[in-house]
Amino acid sequence: MALLKSTSRRPAARAAWRIWCACLLAAALPAARPAEPAPAVKISPEYAYKAGLLAKLDQFVEWPARAFHDAQSPLVIGVLGEDPFGSYLDELVQGEKVGERSIVVRRFRRGADVADCHILFISRSEAGQFDKIISALAGHSVLTVGDDEGFERAGGMVRFVIENNKVRLHIDDNAAKAVELTISSKLLRLATLVTREKG
Repeated sequence: MALLKSTSRRPAARAAWRIWCACLLAAALPAARPAEPAPAVKISPEYAYKAGLLAKLDQFVEWPARAFHDAQSPLVIGVLGEDPFGSYLDELVQGEKVGERSIVVRRFRRGADVADCHILFISRSEAGQFDKIISALAGHSVLTVGDDEGFERAGGMVRFVIENNKVRLHIDDNAAKAVELTISSKLLRLATLVTREKG
């Protein structure tokens, strides 16, 4: 497995990324401020911040080669269900790359529609289907992300949690390893590690 590294031709984007790394590695993620400059589209500060995190998770994850059709296939960030990010997420990844791969955002209405996705944010609108959706993704190298407690209980891998007015991460590393995803130890050290109880 090769580590996928994000690159950008835009100096402003590179500077923003360095700021993000510093913020993330310091675990200083206040929910009250957006991750990037204020978005032009209407989006809550909380979800602007979460969009920034979602857009940068590729920096801390390794995918197996089989997760991509070929060397030119893009890395796909998917949003399943109601979209709390709007076009802001698209703006964050525009022009960004993971190695030689472009990053694209795709939206899915139903779990059955999800295909060729590498990072999948599962919206709270799908709360009644968390178990079914995550079970359907078993065996696929998809990093599942959400912000609902039920998502975590259903076996989701990365959950955004608000604690003391800051965005923290809960990570189920065992769930990620089960589908051949390797999460950076730098990120794991900052997260609360969780394990789904069988049964």
